[in-house]
This record gives sequence, C-alpha cells and structure tokens, in this order.
Amino acid sequence: DIPGSHFLDVFSGSGSMEYKRMQFTPDVLPSDIVGFMMYNAGTKDFEYRKGAVFTNLFLADEINRTSSKTQSALLEVMEEKKVTVEGVTHELPSPFFVIATENPIGSAGTQMLPESQLDRFLVCLTMGYPSHSAALEILKGNEEEPLKQVQTIIRNEQLAQLQRQTKEMFVSDNIYEYIVKLTEETRKNEYVSLGISPRGSIALLKMAKAMAVIHGGSYVVPEDVLYVIQDVWGHRLKVNVKAKSEGIGVPEVITQITERVRVIS
Repeated sequence: DIPGSHFLDVFSGSGSMEYKRMQFTPDVLPSDIVGFMMYNAGTKDFEYRKGAVFTNLFLADEINRTSSKTQSALLEVMEEKKVTVEGVTHELPSPFFVIATENPIGSAGTQMLPESQLDRFLVCLTMGYPSHSAALEILKGNEEEPLKQVQTIIRNEQLAQLQRQTKEMFVSDNIYEYIVKLTEETRKNEYVSLGISPRGSIALLKMAKAMAVIHGGSYVVPEDVLYVIQDVWGHRLKVNVKAKSEGIGVPEVITQITERVRVIS
C-alpha cells in the first residue's frame, strides 16, 4: 500500500508536472480548494488568491473525510478544469488531473461521496494489500529512500501530444453502438439500482480510446472497451438489495452485462 503523498511523488516525478496535495479533514473549506478574494490595504481593492487546485496534479487525500460542501467545490474543477469565484472564471493549468484517496465506507469520520462527484472520476482502482514478496521488497526498500530513484519518463509536451492523439483516435459507429447498448443494459439489469449515466458512457469511450493508443492501435476495438470497463464503471454502478442478498457484487454484474451484449466488430 502506497501512502497518498508517496504515490503523488512517484506519479508526478515520472513526469514533469507540478503537484499539490491537500489533506481533507472536516475543517477544510471550499475556499481552501478554489481560492478566495482578499482585501489589499495597499491597493484598497480585493484581490484573488489562488487555491490549492492551481497545479497540474492535485491529490485530494482522504476525500471522504471532509464535508459535502467542500467536496462539491471540486465539481466544476473536475468537469470543466476551471474555477469560478465571485462571478469570475479562472482557467486551471494544463495538463490538469485530480487524484483522490478514500477511506473505507463506514470508517469513523467519513462521509459518502455523492453519485454526481463519483461520476466525475474517470476510473476507480483498489490496490489492496501487497503480496508476500512485494511486502518484503517494500520493507527492505524503506531504508533506501526509493523515491529518490524516480526519474522523469515523460514531459508535459509529450503528455499533451498523447492527449491529442487519444482525442483524435478513430471510433467506428459499431463501437458507439456497442457502448450505448452496454449502458442501456445496466439500466435494465435485475440486480442494478442505479445504472450508468451518459457521463459514464463518455468515460468508457475516453478510456477505450486511451487503451487503443497504449496498445498501438489506429482505431478502437471492442477489446479496448472490455479491458477498462470494470475500472470505469465499478464505482458508478449501484447494486440493489436482491444482488446483495444473493452475494452478487458490482464486478459480477458488469461481467454479466458484457456477456449479454453481443460484441460488435
């Protein structure tokens, strides 16, 4: 298990991005995130002071420990990559990413994230515990300060180029049809209480295009969609009481849905 701050060091250190980490606690205010207006006695005017999100990579550590009002300050940030304070809109640096860590639901002092905010996270990953051999390596490497060995492998310009390449990746009508059918199936499934929204469909398409770039393809294929669907939809899909009573979780429901929808090639 990598602490949030160490993960951010590795992620940003392998690129050339500026990063900031904020520990989310009950007393964190929305203004700490997006910024605020402060009176300047010298100029006798109010000036905008930037918040913590003005960076390339923003880590919201233990995001579900803060209030719902503070959590909602990230909605515009994550969707539009901009901040509006006192009616004035401020653009965030490019590239811009938000990564968050979350405490287990039910832990003392946690508040569940609303569906509208969960929907804005492209993917959700669960790291779990390391294997026995990995735990030994972590323990041995703890004294060697491994973070100092992290090297830059990509520059912001290269990252921007990959983003453009992903955006321009060709998608056939069959793939659009396939994703829509998968989405509609989530809303009809007997074990689902909350199906996938249009934003979830868009997220799946974006990740499938990214996987096509990673795999060296020139267009998106159904395998790209299936490769990422669990990570993209796992935190969006909500199962009902029937599923819980039968011991069926979200991963099983997604697998069931992909098996029911015919692959279009």
